Amino acid sequence: MALFIGRRINQVCTVEKDGHPLSPRWSLSLRNHSPAGFNWGYSGSGPAQLALALLLEETTVKEALHLYQPFKRAVVSRFEGDRWQATSEGFQTILAKLRETHPYREWEEEEVEDEA
Repeated sequence: MALFIGRRINQVCTVEKDGHPLSPRWSLSLRNHSPAGFNWGYSGSGPAQLALALLLEETTVKEALHLYQPFKRAVVSRFEGDRWQATSEGFQTILAKLRETHPYREWEEEEVEDEA
């Protein structure tokens, strides 16, 4: 079971997974919401970036892209204060509920290639 810890010091937000820094690079390469990095406690771009980064650690890329906005609203926007911690087990419990309420359908791909 992985342990995630978020800290905000002097307006800079960092997140660790099992003691190792979680970088926003991978999530930024998929969806660039917040080049300034992660944040939490509200429903904006920094929390969206964090939600995507957390889900990339917990599930497939396709599912992370599908569920990160509902995950942001259900989890990341509700983190309070300058420090929080959560477990992958807790995230998986929430993911199971989101999979029921937000089923993935192949035909609802977010990015569809234009036909030439």
